Amino acid sequence: MNNILTLKGHFDHRPNTSSFGPINLPKGKCVKSSHLRTLSSQLQDILEFWAHHREIAGALVSVHYKHVVAKSNRLRILLSNNSQSPTASIRGAKFVWEPDKDGNLIQKHVFTHYISLSALQKSVDLLSKAADIIDAGYSGEIKAENTEKINTQGKYIYNDFLSKSVFLKVVLDGLYTESFGIDRVSDEIKEESIVTIFKTDVDTKQLLQKFGINIFDDRIIDDTTLRLNPTELELLLNHAPYLIAMDVKNFAELAKDDILQIEADEELTADEQIPPPNNEPIVGVIDTQFNEKVYFHKWVDYRNMLDPNIPLKNSDFYHGTEVTSIIVDGSHGNPNLDDGCGRFRVRHFGVATDGPMSSFSVLKLIRQIVSTNRDIKVWNLSLGSTMEIKENFISPEAAELDRIQCEYDVLFVVAGTNRPTNKEKKTMKIGSPADSLNSLVVNSVDFRKKSASYTRVGPVLSFFNKPDVSYYGGDGPNYYDKIVACKDDLGAVYVSGTSFAAPWVTRKIAYLVYNMGLTREIAKALIIDAAAGWKCKGDPSHAIGYGVVPIHISDILHSNDDEIRFIMSGTTESFETYTYNLPVPIVKNAHPFYARATLVYFPQCNRSQGVDYTNTEMDIHFGRVVSKNGKASIASIDANRQSDDGLNIIYEEDARKMYRKWDNVKHISDVIKSRAIPRKAYDSGLWGLSIKTKERMQTTPQKTLPFGVVVTLKEMSGVNRIEDFKRLCMARGWLVSELNVQNQLDIYLRAEENLDLE
Repeated sequence: MNNILTLKGHFDHRPNTSSFGPINLPKGKCVKSSHLRTLSSQLQDILEFWAHHREIAGALVSVHYKHVVAKSNRLRILLSNNSQSPTASIRGAKFVWEPDKDGNLIQKHVFTHYISLSALQKSVDLLSKAADIIDAGYSGEIKAENTEKINTQGKYIYNDFLSKSVFLKVVLDGLYTESFGIDRVSDEIKEESIVTIFKTDVDTKQLLQKFGINIFDDRIIDDTTLRLNPTELELLLNHAPYLIAMDVKNFAELAKDDILQIEADEELTADEQIPPPNNEPIVGVIDTQFNEKVYFHKWVDYRNMLDPNIPLKNSDFYHGTEVTSIIVDGSHGNPNLDDGCGRFRVRHFGVATDGPMSSFSVLKLIRQIVSTNRDIKVWNLSLGSTMEIKENFISPEAAELDRIQCEYDVLFVVAGTNRPTNKEKKTMKIGSPADSLNSLVVNSVDFRKKSASYTRVGPVLSFFNKPDVSYYGGDGPNYYDKIVACKDDLGAVYVSGTSFAAPWVTRKIAYLVYNMGLTREIAKALIIDAAAGWKCKGDPSHAIGYGVVPIHISDILHSNDDEIRFIMSGTTESFETYTYNLPVPIVKNAHPFYARATLVYFPQCNRSQGVDYTNTEMDIHFGRVVSKNGKASIASIDANRQSDDGLNIIYEEDARKMYRKWDNVKHISDVIKSRAIPRKAYDSGLWGLSIKTKERMQTTPQKTLPFGVVVTLKEMSGVNRIEDFKRLCMARGWLVSELNVQNQLDIYLRAEENLDLE
């Protein structure tokens, strides 16, 4: 087995110098004046509506596009407030599926903007003027060749009426826009719910007071998300249904896990079963309550976060105690799952009972818990909703987890939720908070690596990959098909559920972060990369994710003798962060390696943007360095040409499907074939890694956003070439070190020693 290598060296950075060039219609496309007049008429009707509904001061306008649109093809001038880009006025985004003329369902983007009435009137006028020009100069239909002539030959005579650039922007906006409207919530909301309203210029409490709804701060999560009772919801739906951006039922019943209890064969004292804790790492657990009578209670710092006046029954302690028992001492009852990670101390926060809980209350508690326990970097959350996630927005619980992970540099491992036993629906979407994108979401498989009978599936927002990975959570009628856990002082219990798959992965993440000293980005990437192996090219299963995580930690921290695995970390400081200086060994003028790479980063997220949830896109290019016409580029192993120099037309739907655009995990991989053909070595003989960063709402990338990359090279003939690679890297200026498990453990233990100062 080979150790993982850590490569530290210099990354170069460069700004985005590419330009989209002049504004032209795509070849073969045209825009009719009649379409622009229809759009103008729709905006006029919307203007009249908002002129009579002055509660929000401005206007909410929804743009229905003809398909899923890239950022560059969204509105350029229509619905812009003064000199601001229309992007600045976006308050929400969703997908709709509508049939085309042949009856095929087409996925389409819908964006909701908040603009002033004057901006709305300006858009009405621009569309009308552009339509007049098309009628006067282009017989009612402007084509791609017409816009080309306007730009190349200057054949535009209407500057006094509408400037050339403004005219072309309106035409391009009209090409991609299908219609304008005012969207209203369609769900029947009759129960207490957490509701998000569109952000306007009016304070949320003041706005709701206009409809007879009085809200206090203890029912508000952020500026626009709050808890409403059925009476308040009815008032809002009757007076202003257009204000509701998203809603979710407040009381989410915990997914129940099948539990079969048996007595232990013999009674053992705590001292005989487990030694006292020393300086082992501390993992945070947020769950139901913890039973302090169990044999490992000295390893657990238990804190009940509920009101002390709430009565607690025995069943309120079962689930949380079982989860924590696996994190502390899982291999004790499950020797077949001994992962080599040892034991962990747990700080256990009881935030719920066995019955239905208020999502709103848990949201408040999680932020309080993490913010006041900054020494904990790894958290386990095995609570989940029985309800399915929504298609067009992230749950409030998941959004809060994503925010917390960005703010506090922590990582949550979240259970993928179980299909309730009383549900007949065969395919059921995961429940919140398993739709958290920054979290590592874990589903369950049986001991044959098949999806568990209670499995629920992704994706999230009809696109993002969830779950991330799977692990053994127990499934089957027999006790030996299940996971052994401890819930009280009476003996072992045999359990099954994603609640009991997630803690095993939490243990591995904790080992990588605490014991091995790795960043959360690298730790998450290593878990996903190990699960994917060479079998997952990049399009994971909606049920299992990228694959099943290996049992033993050594299989994650080592590679086979014919593999070279190395990790690289960096921060994005500009549009592109790159190195063209990776010396992959050459044999007979070729690189005899299969290759794969996994990229992980933790973007800031914006729930109010709906399906456009992640703010930052990192696009990975990894492969041989190619020199052509005096310029160097990377021939990526997945043939990714996004953002490459020159004309590369890649539609948004294709970029999302082929290259996981906007996903915060990227996994690219060769497919191992029976007949191996080494890659030709180009002139430099070097490989490169490039991370290209784009922002949805900003023109410049977020400063110093960390990323982690795990790269694996597999020698096609089974030869161990790791020493060649190490020497070549050192010759190119890389600082190469081996991730030696024993050395890292010694470092951790030395750092945790208590010094007596006399």
